[in-house]
This record gives sequence, C-alpha cells and structure tokens, in this order.
Amino acid sequence: MSKFTTNTYTMKREIVNFSNKISKLSSRPNQKFSADMIYGMLASNSCLLTDIADKLHEPIKKVNTVERLSKNLLKPIPNDVSNNYLNMVKKWTPKEPVIYLDDSDIIKPSGYKFEDLCRVRDGSESSSTKNIYKNGYHVTEACVLTKNHQPVSIFSKIYSSKEKNFKSSNAITFEAMERGAYLFDKATFVMDRGYDDNKMFLKMDELKQNFVIRLTARRKLLYHNKWTPATELRNRRKGKVKMPLFYRGKEQEAYLSHVKVKITASRKDIYLVLIYGITEHPMTLATNIEINSKEDLIKIAKLYFSRWRIEEYFRSKKQIFQFENFRVRKLKAINALNFYITICMAFLAKMSMKSETNTLKALIVRTANPIKAKVYFFYYRLSKGISDILSYAKEGVRLWFKTKRPRYQQLCFKFAS
Repeated sequence: MSKFTTNTYTMKREIVNFSNKISKLSSRPNQKFSADMIYGMLASNSCLLTDIADKLHEPIKKVNTVERLSKNLLKPIPNDVSNNYLNMVKKWTPKEPVIYLDDSDIIKPSGYKFEDLCRVRDGSESSSTKNIYKNGYHVTEACVLTKNHQPVSIFSKIYSSKEKNFKSSNAITFEAMERGAYLFDKATFVMDRGYDDNKMFLKMDELKQNFVIRLTARRKLLYHNKWTPATELRNRRKGKVKMPLFYRGKEQEAYLSHVKVKITASRKDIYLVLIYGITEHPMTLATNIEINSKEDLIKIAKLYFSRWRIEEYFRSKKQIFQFENFRVRKLKAINALNFYITICMAFLAKMSMKSETNTLKALIVRTANPIKAKVYFFYYRLSKGISDILSYAKEGVRLWFKTKRPRYQQLCFKFAS
C-alpha cells in the first residue's frame, strides 16, 4: 500500500505545482479554488461538481462543498491566471505555430433552466444532407499544436445567440483570431469551409497572418481578369503532385495541383490548392502562403489534413470530462467551468511532452493499461492513468495550502518604562 501512497503523493504534487504556476499571482483563495477544480476534474474525469466534491474529501457535507464551488465559478477569471496560462502554452509551441480554428456545440436537449439556451446544430447527429437542431450553446475554439503535436487551446468561448449583448458569431471568431495574432505575432490559421467568408479573408489581411481555408462550391475567384467559380477551375485540372496520406483510418494517395488567383474580398493574389483522389469531389483550398516548389504544395495540403487534431480535441474534451453533462446554469459559470477543463487538457499536454523514460509518465501509462503500444493522441490514456492513481487518495489538496500564521500567537502587553 505504501507504493500506492507514494505514487498518489507524486501525482498530487505534480498537479499542485502546475496549478500554482498558473495562479501564482492570484489571491490565496483563488489559488486554493484553482487547485481544487484542477485536481477534482483530473481525479474524477468529470466536470460535475458533485463528482469533484467526492474527490476533494472535505470534512463537511458534500452539498456545502458543491455550493462553495458554484459560488466561485460565478466569479470572473482573474486576468493574471488566464495570462499565465497563455504564456505557458506559448513556451510549448513553435515560434510560428499552426492555429486551428473551429466551431462546435454543446447540446442540452432536456434543459430548460439553463441561461439563454438557443437552437444549435447538433454536429453528432447532423449529416451532409440533413441538419438537426436542438437546444444548446455555440462553442468557438482555437487550438495550437505543441512541439510533440498535441493540441492545446488558446481560446475557448461558449456563447448563445440569445445573450443580451450578443453581436455575431463573426465577432467571437475575430476575437479568437486577434488573440492568436497577439500571442504569436505570426501564425498560420487553418479553417474549414464554414469560414469561407470575405470577412475572414479581410481579417487575415488586417492581422497580417497566413491562412489555409477550405472553399465552398459557391466561391468565385478572379482568374485571368475573369470571375470564375472555384469548381470550374478544379474541373479544368488534374493533380500532378502525388502525396501519400493517412486519411479516415487508411492509407491513401492524394494528387495535388495549384493555380494563382485573386480572392473576391481584397483582390490580392492567393493560391488555389486542388486535392484530388480523397473525397468524391476534389477539395479546394485557398492560401496566401507562397508556393514555389512541390514541397511547399505538399506542406499546405498536410496543414489542412492535420485539422483532425482540433476535432479530436473537441471529442476528448467531451468524453474525458463529460463536458456536455454539466449542471451549472449561468453562462458565466459554464465558461468558467470550460476554462478549468481547458487547463486540465493543458496538464495532459504537459505530461505528454515528458520523455518516455520519465518515471511519472511511465507510471501513468502503465496504470492506464493501454491496449495499443503506440498512439498519436495521448490524452485518453493519460487521463485514465491519472484518475486511477488518484483513486487511492483519501484526501484532496487542501492540506497543501495551510494557512500561514505567526509563530507566537500569545497575547503580549508592552509597558512603557
């Protein structure tokens, strides 16, 4: 049993040290609350406050612990905490990273007391021919890849079209773009067809950022001083550059081509990248990255296909921490809960960057008892290993934040001589 106690202590220390780095400039109560949330979520693999309270093992009634956590979630996230988190993520990424921008949804079909519920498209049940709408919230996320190619969020916001001060989805997207540009100066934004909008191209030009955006079938481009549909340019050509690709669970071969065109929005030169042989209709990508060789063309195609990382990030966030199963009702509390889940995902990214010979990482993987020896996405096995190690804990992390008192507390009187 002493071995389990030692492993649990080591795991707790790693979590508390990580939490303290993020909340080090914050007040003592905020530091305690951050540590409680991060530890509780990692130990329970859940964002339910009752599950978190179970893992904190406080010597009070569970309802009182849940009430305390609920009240703290309604407080705004301190700026120094979010800044410390972003600065930490910045150290994990390359100098000019790739930023994946995408929208998702949180479905609450049976909820009616949640604040400002709106109708959103259910991505898990909708198809290319039929859209299914349910009650829920919109989510805009921007992720970067760490140096070992694991996704970490730099922007995550849950919002509703029924909010009092809601402007538009584009305003939220621009906020995410501005954060990425401010944080990294120069980056490459990779986006899917939902972002094929003149406003997006103009915003990228304004921020002086690179982009790779998949175009819709309705997009027209200026080619030889004539507005031509992207589909017509696609059908005129054939892929000349061969690229092996692992796509949808199997090895495939894509054939690439490109042509220089102008975009409608700014009339600036961009490249239309055409990808054949993967989908029923060839893909069309727009990019402002200079293409001077076959290697440049292949690099841009690979940038787009690496988009699956943010899709996997969304899925793991919902599965590992049961994100769609939250019970807090206020949007402010939902976003605060989302922020602490984001920090927990960053902790998993931090553990994934450790060497394979690292004692703690090896212990986590061994405890998770994975089926596959090698994977490209580490978060599932790391989260399972961490929760299994912490299952032996008989107390939370409150004792790591003992109140500092003066050494001598006896009342003393000083008399004048």
